[in-house]
Amino acid sequence: MATRAPKPSQRSGGGSGRKPPARRPTSQSSRPRQPAKRTPPPRQQPSEGPIALLFTWLGRALLLVWRLLAHTVGFLVRAVGRGARDLDPDLRRDGIGMILLAVGLLIAAAVWWDSEGPLLEVTRLVVVGAVGVFSPVIPLLCLPFAWRLMRTPGARTADTGRIVIGSAALLTGLLGLLHIGRGVPWPSQGMERIQNAGGLIGFAASGPLSVLITPWLTGALLFLLMVFGLLVVTATPIRRIPERFHQLLDSLMSGDDGPSAGIDILDKPGEAAPRKRRRAPRTRSGGTATEPRTHAGDHERPYDTPVVEAAQDEQTAPDHEPTVPDPTPAPATAEQLSIPTRVVDGDYALPPPQLLNPGSPPKQRTKANETVVEALTGVMEQFAIDAHVTGFTRGPTVTRYEIELGPAVKVEKVTALAKNISLAVKSADVRILSPIPGKSAIGVEIPNTDKDLVSLGDVLRSPAATSDDHPMLVGLGKDVEGADVVANLARMPHVLVAGATGAGKSTCINGLITSVMMRALPDEVRLILIDPKRVELTMYEGIPHLITPIITNPKKAADALQWVVGEMDRRYDDLATSGFRHIDDFNAAVRSGELTAPPGSERVYEPYPYLLVVVDELADLMMVAPRDVEDAVVRITQLARAAGIHLVLATQRPSVDVVTGLIKANVPSRLAFATSSLSDSRVILDQPGAEKLVGKGDALFLPMGSSKPIRLQNAWVSEKEIRAVVDHCKKQAEPTYREDVGVAEAKKKEVDEEIGDDLDLLLQAIELVVTTQFGSTSMLQRKLRVGFAKAGRLMDLMESRDIVGPSEGSKARDVLVKPEELPQVLAALRAS
Repeated sequence: MATRAPKPSQRSGGGSGRKPPARRPTSQSSRPRQPAKRTPPPRQQPSEGPIALLFTWLGRALLLVWRLLAHTVGFLVRAVGRGARDLDPDLRRDGIGMILLAVGLLIAAAVWWDSEGPLLEVTRLVVVGAVGVFSPVIPLLCLPFAWRLMRTPGARTADTGRIVIGSAALLTGLLGLLHIGRGVPWPSQGMERIQNAGGLIGFAASGPLSVLITPWLTGALLFLLMVFGLLVVTATPIRRIPERFHQLLDSLMSGDDGPSAGIDILDKPGEAAPRKRRRAPRTRSGGTATEPRTHAGDHERPYDTPVVEAAQDEQTAPDHEPTVPDPTPAPATAEQLSIPTRVVDGDYALPPPQLLNPGSPPKQRTKANETVVEALTGVMEQFAIDAHVTGFTRGPTVTRYEIELGPAVKVEKVTALAKNISLAVKSADVRILSPIPGKSAIGVEIPNTDKDLVSLGDVLRSPAATSDDHPMLVGLGKDVEGADVVANLARMPHVLVAGATGAGKSTCINGLITSVMMRALPDEVRLILIDPKRVELTMYEGIPHLITPIITNPKKAADALQWVVGEMDRRYDDLATSGFRHIDDFNAAVRSGELTAPPGSERVYEPYPYLLVVVDELADLMMVAPRDVEDAVVRITQLARAAGIHLVLATQRPSVDVVTGLIKANVPSRLAFATSSLSDSRVILDQPGAEKLVGKGDALFLPMGSSKPIRLQNAWVSEKEIRAVVDHCKKQAEPTYREDVGVAEAKKKEVDEEIGDDLDLLLQAIELVVTTQFGSTSMLQRKLRVGFAKAGRLMDLMESRDIVGPSEGSKARDVLVKPEELPQVLAALRAS
């Protein structure tokens, strides 16, 4: 049928005189012009009978019903999918793991126990028909995959896909070999023979190929497929097979049964993870503060954080090499030598690592990270800044987001938006690094809303700690990139730990002492614990590492520091006499027998242990005896390095009257927790930053020789774990105290024993002081109406007769005589 052309009057608008509609210009020139759709001429339909029309309408009705059902089911599936995407990734992985366990239980009931039921019959038919004689092993394969999904929720998706592909190759090759071993039966010979061989999968892998080539050659190809699957599962390239084999032999021969022993066949830290298009390379934040990671277990899996791309970025982000911070950089010459294998009389055993609990598995990325990325991208778009969020590195407490600038964009444009970024991410604790050390990108550190727990046990079991057997190595925590941070106190060589109340200082001190107990024997490291607050370090009373009971009296603490100065001088005398420059060289010569006492001397040389002095609250000591404490601390920090004596000074009041300039100049390593002001941060670190920390273990570590601090989450150790370690140490050995530490009596002032004409005035002063139990020179001035010199002489006379104690700065003196003893004291003075 021909299509009739429209009349001219219809094209021009007819006789109404209306103008043809004007052509509307296109608003978006970039949009391609769509050609006008022309209605094709209707084809002439042949005449249809009633039966044909009935089938046509029936088909259309069925098609309509099918479309309704398809749209309904699709909508429900998409809704469920969106709900699943809104769930936490850990919950999704737990759900998949539970499903795998349920599938394994269902297959076990069908294959192992031949249980009855329609569903079990279908399951048995499918499983046995698919894998044949291998079906009893299938339930066992579900267990490790479910365990990996639920036990290590931070595992990488790329690793999971790699393991699935490798396992499929292994299974296919094995089933094909089983099928060849049973004579390569075909389905035409009956399903029973197929089920008694490799199943349908084994037949598909070996049957058709055996016809084309011989079964022997097919078996060789299937064996190569199994080898390929094994290499994929273990993430081992062919060139690294000898290295992995040697590592496996070394781990078996060493007999290390700790959590970090063995080779991780699921993850390979040494190789980069596969990359996807338009993604920057994954960075390995695994590693340590002292050296790169080699191998670790699942609980020590390095963070391979995927990099997030910007919305308009159409190119692959540039490669960035990982930056592994080094809080204890090795000096040019060795300062501390590792002590050889440690044994105390052959019967002292170090606490087992199992006494310290593991922390929570690290998360790779969560929905909260994606929300922050969108917020940062929105801020850059709002202010029209050519900058994109190219990736992030998630740590236990803080995530560092990397922002790369476009060409000719000033760094100040981003750093000036600190408050806007804080508003967008709903956090006041935002810290900006410009640039990130080792990268041409700006770092924005934002606290995680879902934090991970960093355990001291995980840090001490990591390769960073197990690869070095130095007894003074302690665990600090994990940095922003997820690397385990350890520090050698012998190389620091002294450290100042400071922060506001509740920021994590006490937990850090507990972690340092617990690390020493876990790694060092009593004859290697001796401790002097000074606790003026009397409640922080009491749980360590009685451990064999102590050289004196825990000191709680500030005056005795000052005396103990003076004893340490004397011990330092004694050690230097031995070093000078023997011709050695460091205590480690002296100890090595004594142990090897090269150094002996001179002929005729009764002395026997013995190795000197490291001496670690921990002061939990420096402010209390500086209030009582500031000059004595400062002089002792400065002298120790200046000279005690080569003598094996090291200080850990902690305070919650980082002010200039507590942390003086002399103390700061001689304590090179600093560990700053959250402070309440910028001035406190400058006192600790000589730079800002600590006032931006979020507390609860969030810290900045500035080791000796470093210009920029390292942000880390301090390792947590509970009181229950500490008491378990302390009990173990107490059972191994008894403490051996030095009686001359911290008990030096204060020298009594040399006063005139002749009272002279001041007897009546002295009796009045004694009666006043004893009855009020308050020994103050200013009180005597007011009550007795005497001058300062006379009141001071009266106080000295009472001190020489053990009525009041020695002076303790501005504090009132202790009264040593009780009120009921006053008559006897007065009578004795009158009689004399």
